[in-house]
Amino acid sequence: MPTDPSTPRPGRDDAYVVDTRRRPKRAGAGSDVDVVDTREGGGRRGGPGDIPEREPRHRRRKGRMVLIALLVLLLAWIGFMVWVPMQAWGSVNKVDNIPDGERPTDTSGYNYLLVGSDSREGLTKEQRKKYATGNAAGNRTDTIMLVHVSESGGKPVMVSLPRDSYVPIPGHGSNKINAAYSIGGPKLLTNTVEQVTGIHVDGYVEIGLGGFAAVVDSVGGVDLCVARDMKDKLAGIDLKKGCQTLDGGNALGYVRSRHEDPLGDIGRAARQRQFLGALMKKAATPSTVLIPWRYKSFADASAAGLAVGTQTGIMDAVRVLQAMRSVSNDEGLSLSVPTSNLAYRTSGGALAVKWDTERAKALFTALKNDEPLTEPPPGTTVEGAKNS
Repeated sequence: MPTDPSTPRPGRDDAYVVDTRRRPKRAGAGSDVDVVDTREGGGRRGGPGDIPEREPRHRRRKGRMVLIALLVLLLAWIGFMVWVPMQAWGSVNKVDNIPDGERPTDTSGYNYLLVGSDSREGLTKEQRKKYATGNAAGNRTDTIMLVHVSESGGKPVMVSLPRDSYVPIPGHGSNKINAAYSIGGPKLLTNTVEQVTGIHVDGYVEIGLGGFAAVVDSVGGVDLCVARDMKDKLAGIDLKKGCQTLDGGNALGYVRSRHEDPLGDIGRAARQRQFLGALMKKAATPSTVLIPWRYKSFADASAAGLAVGTQTGIMDAVRVLQAMRSVSNDEGLSLSVPTSNLAYRTSGGALAVKWDTERAKALFTALKNDEPLTEPPPGTTVEGAKNS
């Protein structure tokens, strides 16, 4: 039975409506009948309306893949940033610095003994010549500092204890404080510092000449402002006044030099604090942290020249580094123990540094009690301590 062409056929044709109106033929058209798709999103078959939603879905899937890839890279980078110092820490030398007998009470805050050893151990013959370190045997200290990290809201504090400070050494009478290290190593030095300051030492960090220059070179040198022309053959330097970048050899000479410094050991202590702050500032720059090989080189070089106490953990080392960085950013205090005589003559006729007992005691009491210091106590500042 013939059917009305305008009536939709059941099955596959029930989605279409046939338009029987006469229209002018288009070029190439085989029929004067156009078939129109009435399905949702319709249009003529083969036209734009027939494109499924695959393209937007594909774009969303591609965006998710990019996001996942970036997340994986971020996690890998964080893992690398954590793994590098942990791996380096495993190679750090451990030394026994825990004194025997009675010790000061452990109070609030953290107190660390930071020591720079002038031992030539680990330096080759060529390095000793290059850095003008000489061939002296035995162990001594060029740098002795107390680093205090407050738990009461005070600024971090770095206090230089001049190596020629004349103090009582337990069991060995009175002598220059660096003699404690020569006689009994880290243990006797820690004991001496605790007894003369009344402060419980929570951790011990020591860096030797063998790794010093390598640490500086691993970050591409340190930026320092030299206060005056410095020429010291014994330290191997000939520096001009002004701000400049020092490589490992010149930086080593800069912190070791004292014979041409009008302030002697006090002036050297100020330069040492200045240098440590500048080093931490450079180590925290994007040029060090964001370049993987430089970041790893810095961590490995630091570990190679480092020794820590047996009870000193990686978080203790991190606190020391953060304190030095705070000092470099003027967010911490860089001090020297108050002194009364820089040319004190000992009973044996040697020249030494005598502390101002009253002011020194007041400073150490404040640190022991973790009093929040926001400005240097009287008599503790040293010109040139900042890198400016």
